Amino acid sequence: MKEKALETLFSDVEETGLLTLYGKAIESQSDKPILEDPVAVAMTEELDPILAKSDSKLLRRLYERKIDPRLVVHVALRAQKYDDYARTFLSRYPDAAIVNIGCGLDPRFQRIDNGSVRFFDLDLPEMIRFKQALLEESDRYKMIAASVFDEKWMTEAKRCGANQWMFMAEGVFMYLQPDLIKKLVLDLQAEFPGSELVCEVVKKSWTRGMLQKIAAAKMKQRFNIGNSAGYQFGLDTPTEMESWHEGIKYLDAWSYFDSNHEKLGMMRMFRKSQYFKEFQYTVHYRLG
Repeated sequence: MKEKALETLFSDVEETGLLTLYGKAIESQSDKPILEDPVAVAMTEELDPILAKSDSKLLRRLYERKIDPRLVVHVALRAQKYDDYARTFLSRYPDAAIVNIGCGLDPRFQRIDNGSVRFFDLDLPEMIRFKQALLEESDRYKMIAASVFDEKWMTEAKRCGANQWMFMAEGVFMYLQPDLIKKLVLDLQAEFPGSELVCEVVKKSWTRGMLQKIAAAKMKQRFNIGNSAGYQFGLDTPTEMESWHEGIKYLDAWSYFDSNHEKLGMMRMFRKSQYFKEFQYTVHYRLG
């Protein structure tokens, strides 16, 4: 019965959400895993019977666990780092609330739950409906079906009564319009003063012209993801967002190359290159 319900919802789910979920599951079952995610493994095993019947080449490759190893490592390193940000924040504020913006099918709450965090998964209705068929909500774990640009979700989240907030946008902001991202960040700063924001961005030069087209083509060719629009939002420097409001404070940045993990293989040779480190990276702010 549940498989049939999932199959009915399946057509509305973005394939990128499935791709990153399967990437976590594959890495979790590898030798010396970067990320241990038994919930992701269980979710993929539940989805496998549906993917096995799919006519989509990508979904068939997911079922067969044929994903580019570079993408698997990329997804796992990023998820591990965002989990670390969350755990560090919760070590200071155990009863805080965390909002996972554009959560997709990521089971982050299940990985970082400290027993007292209030956690919100936020995504578009079609993704949330699908996720609700796979994972159960609780008093401390809620899913909100809304666009991140619909401010009503902020009112809904605030009802939990938390005093400290962290917002995470993993693999999301760079695909959205710059003016909307700026408004969102300023709204978060106004509605949740003192909160923290962790988000992934790209170098602004990759959001326009030929570089934008090259990036979109490479994503499509290597991983069969991405779209013709390519990257939309980027920053010239990690501190650029500070100019949006005097209360925004840059805290730190992280690149995949900073990990120097052995599974990066030959890519480790670029870890000292500022150009490669700033192509796509994560920034961390306090919204004072």
